[in-house]
Amino acid sequence: MPKKGAINVINLSSIKAACKDCSLSELCLPLGLNEGDISALDKAIKRRRMLKKGDLLYRFGDPLHSLFAIKSGAVKTTGLMEDGRAQVTGFYLPGELLGFDAINADEHPCSAEALEATEVCEIPFPALETLAAQVPGLQHQLFKVMSREIVHEEQHLMMLGRMTAEERLATCLLSFSRRQARLGQPAERLQLSMSRQDIGDYLGLALETVSRLFSRFQDDGLIGVQGRRIELHDLERLRSMANGKGQSHSARA
Repeated sequence: MPKKGAINVINLSSIKAACKDCSLSELCLPLGLNEGDISALDKAIKRRRMLKKGDLLYRFGDPLHSLFAIKSGAVKTTGLMEDGRAQVTGFYLPGELLGFDAINADEHPCSAEALEATEVCEIPFPALETLAAQVPGLQHQLFKVMSREIVHEEQHLMMLGRMTAEERLATCLLSFSRRQARLGQPAERLQLSMSRQDIGDYLGLALETVSRLFSRFQDDGLIGVQGRRIELHDLERLRSMANGKGQSHSARA
């Protein structure tokens, strides 16, 4: 029996093997988290909430009860503009958490909808808040996740304000690529569950513009398109384009 106060560090390799596809790895694997802390976190989590395509995880104005981590599938968030129009504000993939934007006002400023069959872990916020105050490693990791959300929002605002249509789409595809790579999946092969309309809405572009850009990128050998499956053939050119250092060949012609 371990001595009181001893830190019984879990075998991280065994946890990673069990959680390699689990979106909670960012919460469950801060270095130094001991077995008792992991057990307490596990008890706070309501696991395996299943959603069908089109199901809402929460609605605009719902009170904050829980944060959610995507285990599989994909979710889009949609906010309402002052004139009542809907605006896609984000896409969440496996390994990512959503609901942080509700902490400020204790209610969700957007709706979250499953883009396909999706499994999430529900984390009641009061329990997580209490546990984070007791476990410094978990609190630090939560701060990192929240900071990443802020950085992502800032980058999105800069993209909408400063980038051309080509640069926006290239940036969006590279973002999906990086997020897949973090999960150990091929960075060059994307299976996009969101529609072209959703992508255009998120990027501030008309559907016709998005469709035209996908065709142009394909004609120029940057990508291959088969329905919602996208092959990224030239990551370096896409990066140059996203950084404003290049155009597609057909755009220059």
